[in-house]
Amino acid sequence: MTRFLHTMIRVSDPEATIAFFRLFGVEEVRRFSVESARFTLIFLAAPGQEGVAEIELTHNWDET
Repeated sequence: MTRFLHTMIRVSDPEATIAFFRLFGVEEVRRFSVESARFTLIFLAAPGQEGVAEIELTHNWDET
């Protein structure tokens, strides 16, 4: 059986992206920043779907 665990989307403006997903009822559930690698991972989920089906936003601090 196939299960949807999460999908990753690379973003340049995390706050605008989170605001977009809020329009659909999806909220931030956790966030990790790794200063040494200069990136942030932000996980979003619909209510009750935390750890079941999530969207992972990846923000690289140094964009090229």
